Amino acid sequence: MNIDIKKLKLGVGGIASGFINGLLGAGGGMIAVPTLSSLGLDRKKAHANSVAVIMPLSVFSAALYIASGKVHIPDALPYIPLGLLGSFFGTFFLSKISNSILKKIFALFVIWAGVRLFLK
Repeated sequence: MNIDIKKLKLGVGGIASGFINGLLGAGGGMIAVPTLSSLGLDRKKAHANSVAVIMPLSVFSAALYIASGKVHIPDALPYIPLGLLGSFFGTFFLSKISNSILKKIFALFVIWAGVRLFLK
């Protein structure tokens, strides 16, 4: 039996990203970035492609939550303009920082998020 490891990583990474994104309301990028990096993408490309992967997952998850009545759009609206502004600046700065610094920022964010969730 011939198992294509690359396809296996893509499949497991995709399912895990979607599951985590839908379950936690985000966080799929914490799976997608390492998966894409392990498949040979440059770190910056992995981060950029992670956003492209997570966007349709987030839209689909949001639609399901809205349809089930768990999301009220007026509650989410105040976050959208500043979130869009933040995404603009994040995209700009991604091209300006080194892969080494990006890796450290990503690691610190994952650790911070985990500690914060653990302590609450």
